[in-house]
Amino acid sequence: MRPDKFHGRCDNPGRSCASPGCGEPGEFRAPGERPPGFDGPGEWRWLCLEHVREFNAGYDWFEGMTADEILAAQSPVAGWRNETRVFRADAGADGVPRWADFDDPLDAIGARAADIRARAAGQRQMARFTPKEREALGAMGLGPETDLHGLRSRYSTLVRRYHPDRNGGDRSHEGRLQRVIEAYQLLRKAAAFA
Repeated sequence: MRPDKFHGRCDNPGRSCASPGCGEPGEFRAPGERPPGFDGPGEWRWLCLEHVREFNAGYDWFEGMTADEILAAQSPVAGWRNETRVFRADAGADGVPRWADFDDPLDAIGARAADIRARAAGQRQMARFTPKEREALGAMGLGPETDLHGLRSRYSTLVRRYHPDRNGGDRSHEGRLQRVIEAYQLLRKAAAFA
């Protein structure tokens, strides 16, 4: 390795060191005021070699952590408890059968194909409802396979559960009851049940 070459150096003419009073080129990046998070990678500040060394010497990775969090972060298995998508049993895909559950790989492929066909059939059933009717089905906790008898039965169950006269005078569920009534009124007239 050449003595003038440092890992992390980014040559960018015109960018100067962010340290006050320093006129050296800012060739090394250090975390800025806004850390990386959900809304993006965060900010970087660019420093010269001398100031980035000072920054690194004073940087505390454990700042703001409790003693238990520090101990957990220092554990040799830290991070291994988090299940990543690739190493989950279903490899991150819903409804995928586990290969270990089948003696023949073709049986696993057949099970996956059956699952795909069942989902497609469910989507076709859901297509018979308008978007407002699908929302009403969700409000009542029903799926696309329901019929008019199932709708009436579910409505009766939910009214008994949420009506203040039937649940000991608890009025905290009146908003939910109103949504159930509106959903039922819309669905009972739906063309899908005709």
